[in-house]
Amino acid sequence: MTATAPAAEATVRKSSPGAARGPRRRTGRLRRVGLPYLLLLPALLLELLVHLVPMVIGIVMSFKELTQFYIRDWSTAPWAGLDNYSVSVDFDAPVGQALLHSFLVTVAFTVLSVGLCWHIGTAAAVFMQDTFRGRGLLRALFLVPYALPVYAAVITWVFMFQHDNGLVNHVLHDQLGLTDKPSFWLIGDNSFVALLTVSVWKGWPFAFLIVMASLQNIPRELYEAAALDGAGMVQQLRRITLPSLRPVNQVLVLVLFLWTFNDFNTPYVLFGKSAPEAADLISVHIYQASFVTWNFGTGSAMSVLLLLFLLVVTGVYLALTSRGRRTAQ
Repeated sequence: MTATAPAAEATVRKSSPGAARGPRRRTGRLRRVGLPYLLLLPALLLELLVHLVPMVIGIVMSFKELTQFYIRDWSTAPWAGLDNYSVSVDFDAPVGQALLHSFLVTVAFTVLSVGLCWHIGTAAAVFMQDTFRGRGLLRALFLVPYALPVYAAVITWVFMFQHDNGLVNHVLHDQLGLTDKPSFWLIGDNSFVALLTVSVWKGWPFAFLIVMASLQNIPRELYEAAALDGAGMVQQLRRITLPSLRPVNQVLVLVLFLWTFNDFNTPYVLFGKSAPEAADLISVHIYQASFVTWNFGTGSAMSVLLLLFLLVVTGVYLALTSRGRRTAQ
């Protein structure tokens, strides 16, 4: 009995420092794990205030009969229920027909712009993989349209598209003689071509930058082995480059789609408050329905419908691409 008591006391003394160090270690681990989230908390709160609060207010406004008579206090506007949504999707009425036309124009514009941006950016990135004199300068020049502020770049294009003294008509009509007379680029059917040109011009450098960075991760040994096996440049592009870029391209195409479909600055600066019918993108159309006709309820309903459409398209796209990735694996 006397021998076991000191042994028990020694065991208690040895175990007590470890028991004290245990909570300290857990506290230190919690601090290390929680510190990054604590540092991100202010930015997260600001993002919620900047994006989430206006989104919730817009959704509430879409259920109200909000016109210019209730701008001073929009909360007093009477509830309209689903009337704003029914008016927006009534394609037999003028409002619904105009929205459908704008939606189709936006879809065509987005598909062409994203396709051209991706193809031009990928071709330029693949071309830039070879070393040659002046490659660094050419890379910098390629990124100029992406680095320029949107307003400065688009206003420059506005001057270039002028009918009488614009550079585009001067080159196409006066110097090359490709047109019978100077064209109107900012009105009529040519406005779609002008808008597409400006969008591709300022959008393809982003695709070029992302693809060029992704190409650096492809081992050069793959191309050397393919060349030894007799594979040409086209076969190397199909068998090595494009499959290796598939994960990056999936994200790149989605980002370009969302940016282009929601683009407001380019058509607004290019055409002003009222875009031509051929270039009536849905972002400008919603702006006109809200701030030109002073029907904020209908404009908010159109914005919510646009948000739902983009969410559905994004979800379907991610589901298809993830399924294709699992199938490939």
